[in-house]
Amino acid sequence: MQAKMKGINQSGQEEDVQVSEGGILPTLDARIIWAAKGYRWSAMATSAVASLIVRPTTTAIATLYNNTSKNFVIDRIFAHNLVSIANGQFGIWYCVHPIGMTAPTNDITVRNNSNGNFAAGTEGIFDNGATVVDNGWFPWGESQMSVTATVPGCLAQALVDGRIIIPPTAGLSVSCVAQTADLTVCMGFAWYSVPVSELIAL
Repeated sequence: MQAKMKGINQSGQEEDVQVSEGGILPTLDARIIWAAKGYRWSAMATSAVASLIVRPTTTAIATLYNNTSKNFVIDRIFAHNLVSIANGQFGIWYCVHPIGMTAPTNDITVRNNSNGNFAAGTEGIFDNGATVVDNGWFPWGESQMSVTATVPGCLAQALVDGRIIIPPTAGLSVSCVAQTADLTVCMGFAWYSVPVSELIAL
């Protein structure tokens, strides 16, 4: 007697589960599907600013605000070191702002979609140097060390991998803490703008 494995799709319909000729059941990371659908966006500052030498409070280096009806699933946060002292250390801090946050100013930044079929749009508001509520700052990711004072190239990143989700009217702020304010950084985000129904279906 043969039996078939069945599953329920996002529309609630029952479908047969397909396997390869050798009986292998393939799986695919949802993030690859989201990227193929054009959900993945990136934005970053175009000018470097000084790192903090204390815990962040109410001024962020960069803020991402959800101006859509979707959920922003954060993929990564990053900071590119432009100027420093030799062997200057720096690390990323983040702060999640809950639903109802006041929308910040939408600054001009480098912005694009990770799928070449989609042009850069208006998914998300990105603000440099926003004044924000201190909803709790935390470090994430490994610290990095700049090589010299004048040669840029060091990159710190927090691989969030979906463990931060920003719903509509919520936001995410980031900052950089270093051993000296001489260390300057350009900061940014990469995220998936996922319809609420699609995210719940997972």
